Amino acid sequence: MSVRTMNRRAVLLAGGASLLLAGCTSTSGPGRVALAAAADAPKSPASVPPHVQAMYAAVTDEPYPIRASRMHLVPERYWRQEVTDPTGEKPGSVVVDTTDRFLYHVRDDGTAMRYGVGIGASGFEWSGRAHIAYKRKWPTWTPPSDMIKRHPELERYRHGMEPSEDNPMGPRALYIHQGNEDTLYRIHGNPDETTIGKAVSSGCVRLLPQDIIHLYDHVVSGSPLLVV
Repeated sequence: MSVRTMNRRAVLLAGGASLLLAGCTSTSGPGRVALAAAADAPKSPASVPPHVQAMYAAVTDEPYPIRASRMHLVPERYWRQEVTDPTGEKPGSVVVDTTDRFLYHVRDDGTAMRYGVGIGASGFEWSGRAHIAYKRKWPTWTPPSDMIKRHPELERYRHGMEPSEDNPMGPRALYIHQGNEDTLYRIHGNPDETTIGKAVSSGCVRLLPQDIIHLYDHVVSGSPLLVV
């Protein structure tokens, strides 16, 4: 099923406001994604093609280390790849398909770059479209007050957790606004390969570190966003 034929109700399931610093577990969502995931037997590291290993190799020119992603833990369909655009959105758009767990960045030649993502098992919902207001490298993570109330151990981060390899926002983040209002939702990096293609409990849209860097480098501020 293409994005064009899906229910057009937009559901934004992106990160910073609902991301838990610790205890963030992964759960498989219902339906065909869960069934497909169950059919994916783990691969051996040697079975990952060299070009995929190169795409997800360790990144050594960043302020903080980024290890190579273990792509044998990620189903092949979630490896970054160029596809025929299924979304019908204008070039430059970012489309998150929460059913199939893909993020598309639409190009102007009828193609799109497709990334595998993890989405929220229980996130915030809204109807409509938004845009990527701005981007940040190695962003600070600031838990909102209601999260700190639920998790008092986060009090030390009330004024922000500085960038680091342990920061839950990862090496890059895209900040989502609707009109002039910050939705507090983010699309960001996360190194846990086992969350890609799954509905995870934190309510975020997450990509592998190498993928969020790649997306960051190609998306411009102001780009339209649709989450279906």
